[in-house]
Amino acid sequence: MHEMAIMQSILEIAEGEARKHGSKRINRIKLKIGEFRGVVKDALEFSFDVLRVNTPAENAELEIETVPIRAECPNCSDVDISINDFTMICPNCGAILSITSGREMEIEYLDLE
Repeated sequence: MHEMAIMQSILEIAEGEARKHGSKRINRIKLKIGEFRGVVKDALEFSFDVLRVNTPAENAELEIETVPIRAECPNCSDVDISINDFTMICPNCGAILSITSGREMEIEYLDLE
């Protein structure tokens, strides 16, 4: 389960930021995770519940925003694609698509006390 390692890194970053700002407590962690990353939201939430014990984030809330996958065709502009039926070929003209969103994995913000 790579979600455990991901969450461990997120908590380390959050705790480092809390220390840097002299905060003793993390109230909320807001994440943006792209659909193309293949992260299982439930597994990430489970990992958070396990790893936050006895940390500054022990009582924190976790908010996860899933960013849908989007692609752009050089000829047709934005193209809607599904992660379940994903190809890199434009369904309209056959050109090669470029992914424009859905690869994000970032901490959008931390609420520190």
